[in-house]
Amino acid sequence: MNSPQKVTNKIWRIIDVINWGVKYFQDKYFENPRLEIEIFLQHILGYKKIDLYINFEEQISKKNLKQLKELVKRRVKNEPIQYITGVSNFYGRNFSVCKSVLIPRPETEILINVSIDYLSSKKNPFIIDVGTGSGCIGITLAKELPSSNVIAIDYSQQALNIAKKNSELIGVKNIEFIKLDFLSENLNYIADAIVSNPPYIPQKDIQFLMKDVKEFEPHKALTDNADGLEFYRVFANKLDVILEKSGALIVEVGRGHHPAEVEKIFKGFGYNNIEMIDDYNKDVRVLKIIK
Repeated sequence: MNSPQKVTNKIWRIIDVINWGVKYFQDKYFENPRLEIEIFLQHILGYKKIDLYINFEEQISKKNLKQLKELVKRRVKNEPIQYITGVSNFYGRNFSVCKSVLIPRPETEILINVSIDYLSSKKNPFIIDVGTGSGCIGITLAKELPSSNVIAIDYSQQALNIAKKNSELIGVKNIEFIKLDFLSENLNYIADAIVSNPPYIPQKDIQFLMKDVKEFEPHKALTDNADGLEFYRVFANKLDVILEKSGALIVEVGRGHHPAEVEKIFKGFGYNNIEMIDDYNKDVRVLKIIK
């Protein structure tokens, strides 16, 4: 079988589709071909991974095969699998995603860990999530720190609609969503912690991103249309009035020279209590700035 169009031409069991999918995605040079086809089958059948192999002799209906064909066709055009299924897992929970929001990344979970470690000793901490997107950061912190109160802001109403939906799906009530452009509007709150994964890719570097990112994810969530440092400059300029005494700004940063450039910005504004935290590859990916 050479193409997804031929999937519906005969009776297929789950194991047949897995074997076909592995070869098909291998031939298309996908990095994890088995994972690709497993995710689609789990999505279509409503199964967990183990269910696929427990029920590997189960026949798949023509309706489900047709749906599978459409999903595979989208995937081989480099559309991210999370947008195709409408789901992305973050910190052990499923979040709804669409092309209006950035896909949550595993490295952003480090920001969550740093935030929880900092805030766990504080009574009823007040947290502001800047550029909430899908809501993965603010909602996760609200869930993990049930005594907290979270304000999640974003310039995009579409993103806020997705974030609100996620808060309802995950069952979080200690969070409020506000439409606000952080770069141009005042944030009239004072927080114990401000958390953010801001757009930090320089505009000139967008062309070098992988196709699935460059062609599908929202550019305004990826880049500030400048040098990738604009949000950090605004943070540094506003921190004095939006952060409690001894409060913390916890932000994600890019790879390479980016963390040092961000650190230089905050030091230029007189903030010297800065901790740089590595990801699993020993690259600095989170900065914690204590006021």
